[in-house]
Amino acid sequence: MPTDLLVELEDRPGSLAELATAFGRAGVNLAGVSGVRVEGRCVVHLLVDGDPAPARDVITSAGLSVSEEREVLVVGVHDEPGMLGSHAGWLAEAGVNIEFVYLASKTRLVFGVDDLEKARRTMA
Repeated sequence: MPTDLLVELEDRPGSLAELATAFGRAGVNLAGVSGVRVEGRCVVHLLVDGDPAPARDVITSAGLSVSEEREVLVVGVHDEPGMLGSHAGWLAEAGVNIEFVYLASKTRLVFGVDDLEKARRTMA
């Protein structure tokens, strides 16, 4: 199952580079990433496919911790205007609240939602 790991980094040059380099050295692939600056911290969502344990190990070895870990909905999409609106609209119509969203690539959209099973049924 695709898993999103939330990590808080220091808001300084190099903090993301250090973590990403640690993933590379450990041979652990990131399927997607999103980061934003929030109140002096860098909040980073890391998408891992499969077992999240190796990614957790990299994070803890870097002296950091996982703030939140959750399964997410990853949807294959076409890179075209209106794509996000359509998918977000379908979830809204099903009564699913989107808590975060990011692109893992031009054709993979990641949703953190309040009802994963309902979201999966909606996008099936």
